[in-house]
Amino acid sequence: MENVFDILKERGFIEQCTDEEAIKELLGKESITFYIGFDPTADSLHVGHFLQIMAMTHMQRAGHKPIALLGGGTTTIGDPTDKSDMRKMLTLEQINHNAKNFKKVFEKFFDFSEDKALMVNNADWLLSLNYIEFLRDVGVHFSVNRMLQAECYKSRMEKGLTFLEFNYMLMQSYDFYKMFQEYNCKMQLGGNDQWSNIIGGVELIRRKSSGQAYGMTFSLLTTSEGKKMGKTEKGALWLDPEKTSPYEFYQYWRNINDPDVEKCLALLTFLPMKQVRELGALQGSEINKAKEVLAYEVTKIIHGEKEAEKAQEAARSLFGSNAKSADMPSTIVEKSTIENHIGILDLMQQAGLIKSKSEGRRLVEQGGVSVNDEKVQDINRQITMSDLDEDGQLIIKKGKKVYHQIKIES
Repeated sequence: MENVFDILKERGFIEQCTDEEAIKELLGKESITFYIGFDPTADSLHVGHFLQIMAMTHMQRAGHKPIALLGGGTTTIGDPTDKSDMRKMLTLEQINHNAKNFKKVFEKFFDFSEDKALMVNNADWLLSLNYIEFLRDVGVHFSVNRMLQAECYKSRMEKGLTFLEFNYMLMQSYDFYKMFQEYNCKMQLGGNDQWSNIIGGVELIRRKSSGQAYGMTFSLLTTSEGKKMGKTEKGALWLDPEKTSPYEFYQYWRNINDPDVEKCLALLTFLPMKQVRELGALQGSEINKAKEVLAYEVTKIIHGEKEAEKAQEAARSLFGSNAKSADMPSTIVEKSTIENHIGILDLMQQAGLIKSKSEGRRLVEQGGVSVNDEKVQDINRQITMSDLDEDGQLIIKKGKKVYHQIKIES
């Protein structure tokens, strides 16, 4: 069987390793237990988590045992990594609710039968810790000078880093030590922004038990311009269909920039790399075929084949003569709103298509707004009953890619 290290390397996952040669040898000669931590700071996982899940799936398919560690304890502190301000404090009730939602997603991806995967929660050991004992047992192994050199802390020093957050590295390191002791977990994986925290765990295991553990980080999901991928008009690109519909999810990938297609096909699908390279090499308008494949495959993995087919059909219908679909994002308005006339900017704001009227004015002036395929020329354009079709609907197009149905409340 091909070494999973080579698979992850070829597909573009691997960013940093504590010892690349040793890790490759380890993954090739034995089945190991590894983990990734997921702090339930929101009620849904997002597309950044999806990349981690894909890496874990590749590892399990190669015979290794994943542990999905729910951060019920670490979430009470909040990871300062990549944050300009302190995270919002959540109650234990909120954290537990979010963790339950995460579990549902993990159960879709990993095979938990016959002890092939585990799901544990660090609240089980972190919330009951005696603080003095923890400092004497764990804190003694950490140098404040070295911790302050970590990127996750350096970037926060100017704006202010709370002592609460300063404890996060100790807690995550202790997680790795605990997993090493309890489950013989030899490796922690994570996004590249977790490198300092992972190193802390590797070092703690070495100091406290003379054990050998390893860390490996993955590239963050970014565009070719270096910006974080997964931001939409409504915020994050969520895996929960109630927060980001399968149609919106599909459309996001269908509309990504040309240079990002091959990278996303490699990281976020299971297509063979030969096919990935062939699709990524398409030029001009042909690259749209690759984008369709990407959007379909990623939506199928997250939401299932049926939803992927519906989303694809809905997306294709937008480019036909009748750009209407039940799966298109829509807003229901009262009939009286249209009967009394409503300005296009007010309607777009009500539908969540713009955040402000000034944004809407710019779009109209730049020719970026259409109603039923007719470009809006006047920022004072009024929407009336005559704009509705026989079903009491109209379609607003924003830019080249965003379509939105307005439906009258029946």
